[in-house]
Amino acid sequence: MMRASYLLSKRCSTIRSACRPIAFYQPRRTISVGQVLAESPRVTPSRRAFLTGLATVPAVAFGAKRYFGSRNMATDAAAVEAAVSAATSADSNPLLADVSLPKYDEIKPEHVVPGVRQLLSDLHSAIDQLEAHVTPSWSGLVEPLERIGDRHQRVWGIVSHLKGVKDSPELRAAVEEVQPENVKLSLRLSQSKPLYSAFKALREGPEWTSLSSAQQRIVDNELRDFVLGGVALEGESKERFNSIQQELTQLATKFSNNVLDATKSFKKLLTDPGDVAGLPATSLGLAAQLAAREGHEGATPESGPWLITLDFPSYFPVMTHAKNRALREEVYRAYISRASSGDSDNGPLIERVLELRAEKSKLLGFDNFAQLSMASKMATLDKAEELLEELRSASHAAAERDKEDVQAFANSQGFEGQLEWWDVSYWAERLRESKYNISDEELRPYFALPNVLEGLFKLANRLFDVDVVPADGEAPVWHPDVGFFKVLKSGQPKAYFYLDPYSRPAEKRGGAWMAEVVGQSRLLAAPGEAVRLPVAHMVCNQMEPVGGKPSLMTFREVETLFHEFGHALQHMLTEVTEGLASGIRNIEWDAVELPSQFMENWAYDRATLYSFAKHYESGEPLPEELYSRLKAAKNYRSGTMMLRQLHFSCVDLELHARFKPGQGKSVFDVDQEVAARTLVMKPLPEDRFLCSFSHIFAGGYSAGYYSYKWAEVLSADAFNAFEEAGLDDEAAVRATGARFRDTVLALGGSVPPADVFVRFRGREPSTKPLLQHNGLLAVAAA
Repeated sequence: MMRASYLLSKRCSTIRSACRPIAFYQPRRTISVGQVLAESPRVTPSRRAFLTGLATVPAVAFGAKRYFGSRNMATDAAAVEAAVSAATSADSNPLLADVSLPKYDEIKPEHVVPGVRQLLSDLHSAIDQLEAHVTPSWSGLVEPLERIGDRHQRVWGIVSHLKGVKDSPELRAAVEEVQPENVKLSLRLSQSKPLYSAFKALREGPEWTSLSSAQQRIVDNELRDFVLGGVALEGESKERFNSIQQELTQLATKFSNNVLDATKSFKKLLTDPGDVAGLPATSLGLAAQLAAREGHEGATPESGPWLITLDFPSYFPVMTHAKNRALREEVYRAYISRASSGDSDNGPLIERVLELRAEKSKLLGFDNFAQLSMASKMATLDKAEELLEELRSASHAAAERDKEDVQAFANSQGFEGQLEWWDVSYWAERLRESKYNISDEELRPYFALPNVLEGLFKLANRLFDVDVVPADGEAPVWHPDVGFFKVLKSGQPKAYFYLDPYSRPAEKRGGAWMAEVVGQSRLLAAPGEAVRLPVAHMVCNQMEPVGGKPSLMTFREVETLFHEFGHALQHMLTEVTEGLASGIRNIEWDAVELPSQFMENWAYDRATLYSFAKHYESGEPLPEELYSRLKAAKNYRSGTMMLRQLHFSCVDLELHARFKPGQGKSVFDVDQEVAARTLVMKPLPEDRFLCSFSHIFAGGYSAGYYSYKWAEVLSADAFNAFEEAGLDDEAAVRATGARFRDTVLALGGSVPPADVFVRFRGREPSTKPLLQHNGLLAVAAA
């Protein structure tokens, strides 16, 4: 998962764009912002009328003398830079320290309010300077904005990161206190008419033709983002838009807090060994370790007591292995109803979020929020839904067979009646064990985290000719378990990243994500250096080391680690030196999952797997027979897994394109209606998974969850290039890897993703490799 900085994101770590894959894409012309938006075939008549009005936005007068520099342009830039750097002057506050890497070991919640307020005050001064003396040139406009956005990202990014990995009541209170002020700065930049007019003048002026294609793409996307940020709004409409933005930010934070609180509030202490029958040794060890932390000293894996939580490393083994059906039902019902009652109830928040997003869209001239969301993506609503339907049609019959197979197997083993939701994972795992003679617990000893990392880094060298080496101690960290690494190219530092691998449910939100610390930039290079090197965060939530053993991973956790590393690679291996288009910046959101999902494929590659799959105690490699069984089980219940993701995507689009809040139908009714065509088992009436669907209500995937499947088409096709070259042909693999590095990873947001893909693949993408990789191609053909 990519995590975007949710405030000031248009100039910081946002991911944006303009292109499309497969038959769903149409190339965009390089034209003015008015043409790009008003002439687009996706624009409704009402939207076109709104955009036509942009021509009346008051412009800053750029007289000939001023444009060509009667005022010293270097003096203007120096004034802005001085104002920006003033935000680093509070040397008593580690949050504001002017150092290359954050002082994570020193920053505390009490630093947030004074630090952020000092930052915002200084950045407002910098914007004052820029608006007063702006010149419509790259150096007089774009570069000062890059400095402002970068300084903001370096401080607010730290706060946002710590909120995700080291939450506390004190930190929450501090963030909530300054968050409205932070949004105000973002709105000011997004709606600055002097800056918008300067961008228009730059776009239409003599310097335009001398800009690089990357610089031109940055300018075009900035113009688009000004429009989407409300620059054309006036009076009551502008006030209402800004009020909506403030409330949406607060609701997103509240939503995320509620999910974390609800997840950690469930604790089931078990003392009867019969209640934990079937749980594997690793899960019993974790449960005993959790119980000991809650004050049950002397808890052991063998005799308990055992504590079960809704944190995924605890929850999932219960659903797949616990013989106690009543326990599975209790835990399942608690999981699907998280954040749906009491003080943590997200139900009303969801309705309000959807209502506000719809209103915001109308203010900008869109018919619905899905249209607004896709104005900066590759897809249109129609094309996204066409893809989802194509994949649904290809997988639905297979999912029906999956359901029938599990039901028949359960009945053959003495189960009576129809399977309920809390039975499916348990019996599906039993069928998998019976059919393929394999289980996650059998594989765990071969997937110790240190070994998996070693193999992952060897793969990076094999494909992309870079070395990854530990650099612990070279940067402060926020928790003792966090590792720090550097990426070397030809022996020289190319990038750095942090890895926070383990679950900490009391303070760390669930899931896995990658986010930037700083991006590569020529402008922001230290004296004597050509560029500032990129730095990334990688965050996972796998099981921590238990009982003196290293963290032993499930295969899915291995895939997740590869996934997040794929995101990090695109950030770190960029060759773009324009900071606003390097790495993950300036890329359309529905393309950002390409490198991450591409890297997942390599977990099954034999050479890659055997570079790390060795027993954590004996060092013996994974038995060949076990590898064969793992490969054979790769597409087990692939139809079901495909439908699950399609369900999430379709619900997301339905809520943001057609749902009307307050008209008698609830969001949970919509979920049930969508499930009737996307799932093969009807959800429970009390299913409230939407109340914990943070991707679309507290993350960057609103009206964009389809991006996972959209980008998976690209990633499967990209991996297919290696299959065609021959996975056993080392020279061909390295050559294809170099081409992937030099296109998909290197070009960042400097080139539209569709063009990048064609440069790598030599053609437009196809859905065939995705269906083939999932064992669904024959079904689709039928």
